[in-house]
Amino acid sequence: MDPYRAEREWLRYEGTGQRDLYRELRERFLARHAVEEEWVVDIGSGPGRFLPFIGRSRVRRVALDLSREMLNLLPKSWAAAGGAEPAPDRLLADATRPPLLPGSFAEVVVLGNTLGFSGPQADRLFTEAERLVKPGGMLLLEIAPSVGERSGYLSRLPPSALVRLLHSPLRAILERLDREGFREEPPRHKTPRTFRRYAVEEVHRRLDRAGWEIRETVAVAPALGPATDRLAAIRKDPKAWSRLLDLEEEVGRRAERWPRAAAVLVAARRPSSMRMIK
Repeated sequence: MDPYRAEREWLRYEGTGQRDLYRELRERFLARHAVEEEWVVDIGSGPGRFLPFIGRSRVRRVALDLSREMLNLLPKSWAAAGGAEPAPDRLLADATRPPLLPGSFAEVVVLGNTLGFSGPQADRLFTEAERLVKPGGMLLLEIAPSVGERSGYLSRLPPSALVRLLHSPLRAILERLDREGFREEPPRHKTPRTFRRYAVEEVHRRLDRAGWEIRETVAVAPALGPATDRLAAIRKDPKAWSRLLDLEEEVGRRAERWPRAAAVLVAARRPSSMRMIK
């Protein structure tokens, strides 16, 4: 990958209300499940966008990626994010054959489309990520079940009315969302035939069979979706923005929102003694 594309990967979560929403929902998810100490690894880390939120201040971080250009950006991105020393260790490697000791990480994170773009190797990558988690440690995954959806009610409100609505209690907003239902987003680009989509049920079943304790499952931004003009207006109002983040998480935890979501985050804990899927 060339430096230009590596820089674009960093900017994928910067510059618009939509990108801020997607980034902050992932940051909040990581913060909820951050471990206190020991080693953590970000598989498919890219330039390290989410590394500051993986684990708390006392952890040691490893960024694993196939792209040297991505990893070369990491020191700059770490400093820009105000990351504390020591900076993350960088590992240029294939996550389907990670040169790391199994069971040695308190937290293993696979965000973005790392699993999806692994295509026919996705199940192997999944297995290797599981193997790296120590007993009692956490596995955090992102999957892409479908193309996404959004609330019919929120989609028809003009931006100014939506900002005012988001000053209301969440319960009142949710009642209106439920009355008008949700609609599937049209595909924004052609999905490669090799892209591996996981259904939430498939992931839950796999983790359950291996003895994992599923701590949280949440769809990313199923309420408002990629409504750029509305998100730009909401972003300017701190109270409305905070309420939107809470609303998206509340809606995203509903199982009925998972099948059509463009992205779903899953957090699972490995018990002290368990068997692994081969």
